[in-house]
Amino acid sequence: MDFFAPVTQSMAAHAYLAYGAVCVLAFLEAVPVLGSVVPGSALIVAVAALIPTGTVKMWPLMVAAIIGAILGDGLPYWLGHRYRQTILGRWPLDRYAGLVDKSRAFIHRHGGKSIFLARFTPGVRGFVPMVAGIVAMPPGRFYLVNVLSAFAWAPVHILPGMLLGASLALAGAAAGRLALLLVLIVALGWLLIFGLRFALRRASVFMATGEARLREWSASQDTWLSRQIGTLFVPERSEARALLLWAGVVLSSAWLFFSVLEDVVQGAPLLQFDGVIHRVLQDLRTPAGDTFMIAITELGDPVVTTTVTIAVFLWLAWQRAWRTAFYWAAAVGFAATLNTITKLAIHRARPGDLAYVGATAFSFPSGHATVNAVLYGFLAFLITRQMRPARRLPIFVAALCFATLIVFSRIYLGAHWASDVLGSLTFATAWVVVLGFAYVRHYKKMFDRRNLALVAGAALVLVGGFNISQKHAADLQRYAVRYETPTIAAADWWTTAWQTLPAYRIDLTGEIEEPLTLQWAGALESLKTKLFASGWREPEPWTAASTLAWLVTADPQKLPVIPSLQAGRRPNFTLIRESDVNPNARLVLRVWPADRALQNGTSRSLWMGSVVEEQTFRPLSFVTIVWANSEVDRPLELLAQSVRGGRFAQRELSTETWSGRVFLAQEDFASPSATQSQ
Repeated sequence: MDFFAPVTQSMAAHAYLAYGAVCVLAFLEAVPVLGSVVPGSALIVAVAALIPTGTVKMWPLMVAAIIGAILGDGLPYWLGHRYRQTILGRWPLDRYAGLVDKSRAFIHRHGGKSIFLARFTPGVRGFVPMVAGIVAMPPGRFYLVNVLSAFAWAPVHILPGMLLGASLALAGAAAGRLALLLVLIVALGWLLIFGLRFALRRASVFMATGEARLREWSASQDTWLSRQIGTLFVPERSEARALLLWAGVVLSSAWLFFSVLEDVVQGAPLLQFDGVIHRVLQDLRTPAGDTFMIAITELGDPVVTTTVTIAVFLWLAWQRAWRTAFYWAAAVGFAATLNTITKLAIHRARPGDLAYVGATAFSFPSGHATVNAVLYGFLAFLITRQMRPARRLPIFVAALCFATLIVFSRIYLGAHWASDVLGSLTFATAWVVVLGFAYVRHYKKMFDRRNLALVAGAALVLVGGFNISQKHAADLQRYAVRYETPTIAAADWWTTAWQTLPAYRIDLTGEIEEPLTLQWAGALESLKTKLFASGWREPEPWTAASTLAWLVTADPQKLPVIPSLQAGRRPNFTLIRESDVNPNARLVLRVWPADRALQNGTSRSLWMGSVVEEQTFRPLSFVTIVWANSEVDRPLELLAQSVRGGRFAQRELSTETWSGRVFLAQEDFASPSATQSQ
């Protein structure tokens, strides 16, 4: 039985409840404090979306919204006019002095129009009517504008909701569910926003409490550490909270760096994610993208970063800013040195053979990412040191974008794994912040920062341009995508080499999913022909109508199949078949390329696939949920019967849900009787 049918029928039979709810929501929307907590506008739009279904009527809903809006502004005005300034000293209004001041300024700026404008202005929306009463706005003027604004406000909410409901009505049977789903989404969104705001308020209280305790502790101790912490709280140094925030950034970056390093050393699932990202980006490469990304990566080459570093150092020395020059050299030099030491210690191989030698032949961490992130991050810090915050942002954004392009180019070109650059960026972030703190606390000499930017920019443009002109042609060959497909002798694959193919599917996040239990040698059309003859068929395509079917039907044969990726690739084809034991289930077969070719006189493609049983259920008769049954062997047996011919092979692994069997079949396998277990 449809769970929501009684709900909509009850609402239609007692529509006055919906009208009353809209009136109350419109009223609460205008009440001080409550207006910022209750998502009145969003819920009114959601209720109005039910108009095309016939559950509620437009004009009664419009009237209810207008009445609620008039009363919502009228009550606060009356309270302000009756109690004047004394009402602001009562809870909870005494906690919103800032909004009261903004509302007072809003009224002085706009006069009588403020009542109309405030109804559509977040923030002051709930306080302007009350403040209008406090400042003695004439009642005749207030109520005239109040009524006019309510007549404008109600259609702005009702008509878009009705239009949304009309578009949902085109979905037929799913319209009511979609409208109710919209209400749920609005409510959840409001809860999320409210929760975030509450968390931020609690965080500020927590930071203030922590600051007070640190202040008390530093005052009660007489150690070097307590004196250093105490200096953060003297009136002349007001940056204590900022320092605590950036200290958190350093600790978080350091923790993330060592987490990535641990995963790289131990071969954790992060490495599976590396392979997925590498495969996805290599499949997306284009000649134009290669040309651009190679030029970007050449701007981050060691010859360019070394020249920029030396040019900035010499200019600082010429300005006699010796300590700044030392910090600059330490920033880039230490980053490059630690990067080399880590490479030699980890010995991680690069994704491909790119003719790197020495320490650069190793992958983790990325030298391009580490050095360029530190270089341009610390350079932006030096340039913006004495600027206003508004002027700092564009420079930091420009430096971040340029460094990000260089970092991304390394992954795009297949020179590094994603975890290589992630580890590099976390270390670079921590190192730049630590140096920035040390520099700010110990050195304040002024120098011409505009000329510093010009020197660094000129060195980058001149040497970077020269480097691109000299190396670009060779690098196009060096970083070219190599599509060579490894070959396997057909006899070897049939006997033992089938075990070199992956045993499990790897999703986009690098997680291990269901087993890959089918291997097929030959043309896909031949495999599909065999399966079509045994009752398999293509699933419903993803369209607006088939997407809405998830809200309407529990029949698994009428639902599209959720795409699954193998190492970042979509399946080449997907087929479904009815389950032989469960009417609320279906078999789903997905097939991907194995990136191998069989050689036996002629070359044939090799494919791998997974077959699972997907079951459906409908919680509260509202939406269909699909999940894959963990049992693998029975769907594989049914697939083998459909393909006819081939043989079962046995991997040296098994689980409670999978015996380790893999079905091998090929296009020209002639004898069905040869099917056997191994």
